[in-house]
Amino acid sequence: MTDRIRTDVAHNARVWNHWLGGKDNYAVDRAVGDHVTGLYPSIGEVARADRAFLGRVVTHLTAEAGVRQFLDIGTGLPTVENTHEVAQRIAPDARIVYVDNDPIVLAHARALLTGSPRGATEYLDADAHDPEAILGSVSATLDLKQPVAVMMLGILNFVLDTDEALSIVRRLMDAVPSGSYLVLTHPTLELGGEGNAAAMDFWNENATPPIRTRTGAEFSAFLDGLEILAPGIVSCAHWRHDPTAGEPALVAQFGAVGRKP
Repeated sequence: MTDRIRTDVAHNARVWNHWLGGKDNYAVDRAVGDHVTGLYPSIGEVARADRAFLGRVVTHLTAEAGVRQFLDIGTGLPTVENTHEVAQRIAPDARIVYVDNDPIVLAHARALLTGSPRGATEYLDADAHDPEAILGSVSATLDLKQPVAVMMLGILNFVLDTDEALSIVRRLMDAVPSGSYLVLTHPTLELGGEGNAAAMDFWNENATPPIRTRTGAEFSAFLDGLEILAPGIVSCAHWRHDPTAGEPALVAQFGAVGRKP
């Protein structure tokens, strides 16, 4: 596994960890991350809003929708309030499968992503580009005859071809039954994100994997055929935020949850 780890090239999982205030990153990740921040100062807010969105969604799906199975694709480096921690705090029997293909993520996941005695937490070393491999490996932990929340937060932006990204989503959602959910976030140049274009260009020249934004129309296509939960497709910071905490800052990251009818 160690021969897959590149410490001379910035990698998304580690840069994201840096933006979230973590320490599981290298000098090259911090340098690229700080340069991106200089080009697009709100990127740290985006990272934190995306993480907070995850917590609110998992809380809602577990506590209110009764979901007990989560397929979290594009896990990233474990931080706090990971999917299994949120879900199993509410429902100790919840079952979670994390999917990522970064070797550093894998090493940390094996050590840190441990579930409750009644539930289960597993990690799958697989690529989001290969939904067949993912689906073929989850059956030891997840029952695909029962509803599953498919979590794809900040991952489809690494699938550069939109037709391929749509195909991946449809294959995953075809494999889960009625009552399942699709949870998505995705960067955009809308929602005040126009200034992100230069940062994206810099990223694609200096880090891996390459990334892209999508419009609201492109993002909504991922949810075709699903019942979109209120408040619809919004900045992820505004999805069912706590109104008593005031209006959160708008971040250029779409967030939405769809239910398979």
